[in-house]
Amino acid sequence: MAEWWQEGAFWLFALIMVFSALRVVTTGNVIHAALYLVGTLLGAAAMFVLLFAEFLAWAQVLVYVGAIVVLMLFGLMLTRAPIGKGKFDNDQRWLAALCAAALFGVTSYILVDAFDGEEISFTRTVGITAEDVGDVIFSVYVLPFEVVSVLLLAALVGAVVIARRDR
Repeated sequence: MAEWWQEGAFWLFALIMVFSALRVVTTGNVIHAALYLVGTLLGAAAMFVLLFAEFLAWAQVLVYVGAIVVLMLFGLMLTRAPIGKGKFDNDQRWLAALCAAALFGVTSYILVDAFDGEEISFTRTVGITAEDVGDVIFSVYVLPFEVVSVLLLAALVGAVVIARRDR
């Protein structure tokens, strides 16, 4: 059975993640949205720590918080995108909310139906280590790993080219 502090930490991180995720989609400032995204992703990393998956937590921080968000901020800054409050709203807000609520309901039903009565064991078991994951990434999955790195580099170079273009 989980300790009381684990459950309390889970609910604290869950509330922070929900607040940050809602602010990502409701804020009018793109830079603020990126910073709220950092909060959401760090909350997910904290959830991995609570599940004793430290390697996944650090991978979450390094890959998503460290690389993706920084790349997004570089892209925003280099392309001279509108950073302040903008008029991005349209009349489909209620339809989007209805679709999101329906998707949440269907996903919740499927998860509750699939895992009804299951309990998560928080005991540490010997299994796959970070060294094993590194061996697999750089042997079996080396091509997808390199493709992702080239894709991120191409996005950054594209942002620089668009920003440097004479208007």
